[in-house]
Amino acid sequence: MNALQIVIYVEQIPRTFVMDKRKRNFSMTEIGSESGSEGWKKFLRKHWNMLVLFIVGVILAAIGAILVFLWFVRDAQSTGLVPTTLSQWTMGYFVTFLLHLIFWEALLIGVPVIIAAVAGWLWWKRIPAEERKEYHFFGKRSGATGGGGGALSLLHFIVFCIKVFTDGNWDVAFAAWTFDYLVYSCLWALIWILVIFAIPISLGIIWWIRHEMRKKP
Repeated sequence: MNALQIVIYVEQIPRTFVMDKRKRNFSMTEIGSESGSEGWKKFLRKHWNMLVLFIVGVILAAIGAILVFLWFVRDAQSTGLVPTTLSQWTMGYFVTFLLHLIFWEALLIGVPVIIAAVAGWLWWKRIPAEERKEYHFFGKRSGATGGGGGALSLLHFIVFCIKVFTDGNWDVAFAAWTFDYLVYSCLWALIWILVIFAIPISLGIIWWIRHEMRKKP
């Protein structure tokens, strides 16, 4: 091996190392995703009732948070905590409303959620350690991040604009709006988004659960 061949060989070593590292990372990502999928399947076959209970709990918590919000919107206006028309709102009213809302949401929804989370954690600890090791729910995530939150906010704003336009309030000044109209219009837009997207997603999840339950372990 002459000097020129030695130089070429030395130059190729870093490239080979980088390629091997990329292959190992790709293999580990595939293994992580497969283990995450298998962990969900194993858990679903043994504890499907707890998964259903968790989903029901999340739905009830979300509905409860909305109901508490609507109750406080009416109560805050009836007691004079905040004005009914947006023309009279100030930053002080906004901060006061927000702090009181956080308090009631934490008291009426947050406390039961914490109790349920503690109960779920105690149930998880009752599962034998050997069985818990079999559940790898999440594989390694890729570095790419999506903009799902921004797209959802944009969609909510578009549906809200459609609601305002159909109500004939497109050219009405914000100062003439009532606080109730703003709240219920935002909620109306959110409900329609959930109807359009949540129902198909829920049906897909139900189909996936039934498909996995029919598989032999």
